[in-house]
Amino acid sequence: MAKMISPQVEFGFLLQQTKTAAPEIFTADGNGFLNLMEGRWQEPGKPREFISPIDGTQLGWLPMLDHATALRAVQAAKKEAAAWAAVDLEERKRRVQDCLDQLQSHVELVGKLLIWEIGKTYKLGFTDIDRAIDGVQWYVDNIESMLGKRKPLGLVSNIASWNYPMSVLLHAVLVQALCGNAVIAKTPTDGGFISLSLTFAIARRCGLPVTLVSGSGGELSDVLVRNDAVDCLSFVGGRYNGRNIADALAQNDKRYMLEMEGVNTYGIWDYSDWDGLAEQLKKGYDYGKQRCTAYVRFVVERRLFPQFVETYWNTIKGLKVGNPTLVDSADDKLPDLAFGPVINRAQAEDLDRLYADALKTGATPIYEGKLDDSLFLPGQDRSAYRAPRALVNLPRQSELYFKEPFGPIDSIVLVDRVEELVGEMNISNGALVAALASDDAKWAARTAKEVRAFKVGLNKLRSRGDREEVFGGLGESWKGAFVGGALLVEAVTEGEKAILGNFEDSILLPEHI
Repeated sequence: MAKMISPQVEFGFLLQQTKTAAPEIFTADGNGFLNLMEGRWQEPGKPREFISPIDGTQLGWLPMLDHATALRAVQAAKKEAAAWAAVDLEERKRRVQDCLDQLQSHVELVGKLLIWEIGKTYKLGFTDIDRAIDGVQWYVDNIESMLGKRKPLGLVSNIASWNYPMSVLLHAVLVQALCGNAVIAKTPTDGGFISLSLTFAIARRCGLPVTLVSGSGGELSDVLVRNDAVDCLSFVGGRYNGRNIADALAQNDKRYMLEMEGVNTYGIWDYSDWDGLAEQLKKGYDYGKQRCTAYVRFVVERRLFPQFVETYWNTIKGLKVGNPTLVDSADDKLPDLAFGPVINRAQAEDLDRLYADALKTGATPIYEGKLDDSLFLPGQDRSAYRAPRALVNLPRQSELYFKEPFGPIDSIVLVDRVEELVGEMNISNGALVAALASDDAKWAARTAKEVRAFKVGLNKLRSRGDREEVFGGLGESWKGAFVGGALLVEAVTEGEKAILGNFEDSILLPEHI
């Protein structure tokens, strides 16, 4: 029996729901999208076709702005800052709470939109918006003790990657506004603009000073990063762009938080809990490793390689990769997949390029997954889908050796000494997370102090974390103020307490990570 797109996630149906929930985000004819600037939805910009990674269909047109129009948006957003900062904290809490309450009724819609926009499974799309709401609720409930007498910075600008538009971008925006700042955000060009437009429409209706604009980095980065109207920048993205931004911001006193990529490593030494590792390997493949905290490099004691590779094979071969919208009949639940497509065809092709380069330079493939035809529609566009692949003995001349693939490619490095293990785990000059697996807990705790990552898990994965858990990075993986818990509030406000973070002239770490 041929599969079908589930009626509950058919995109035309979701789009109609979005038009009913937030008609203001659409052009008058209902065929295009608008930007939120100067307090209202306007400016369709120069429409740019947006293609779904699910099956290559067109979802709509990104309303791309030019430099001059984006500058108008920034200047208008700045004008809202003083009045909003003067609003009593209780009133700010009330408005953010109102926004959360209204967002709650659209969780299903947002989760399903994220399937089509960025290729998430429904479970992961739902988790993204759910974590955003739960996370901001925690700040609403605890803001008084964290804020104290601190004052807002003014206008906070947000540029984030496409992979977590709700739990990272929307979450940050709402907390920044709760702290008394006006906020402007750029929609990620690679996906999420429809769901973000819906959520920002709700936030604006609730009286929050939020602005949402679309455009290319070349047109908008100057006004969203360097313009004097911007008092703080929150950036999530790659190292190349992050380094350029860091260089620009280091020349002035502007507050910034720049989260960048790194090779997150998992070290294995004197270890025997292979069933436990199997569960971690499976969980580590969430969203096809398109996460800033994905573990993409395994550094393994050589004598343990037979057990490791057996565990790896048995775990990864069971992962289902396919179209997350398909069911056998209309009443079926959506499929339980490990992941769907990567973000687009270009990213999939770049993964192929990195893999081919690794083989050409001497790496040995130990796993090459295959896509299962039964998990796709016959003849559908699969250009953004890639099954898991793994390599061992990755040579240093390979581009992948020093680079996070941001997709389902694992590399394994074998070592004979602890010093080698630590050196290989520190290969990217800083990472957001790392992990060490060992039967010797004391050894693992001691060795973890030599690993240059912000968070190091002992026999477990570490993640970004929620609520009170702090988050940052060491080395080249992070620049500027750390965030999470009270540190996020401190990062977007002024006060007597020193800001903790990884700065040009100092690194100020929290006591407990």
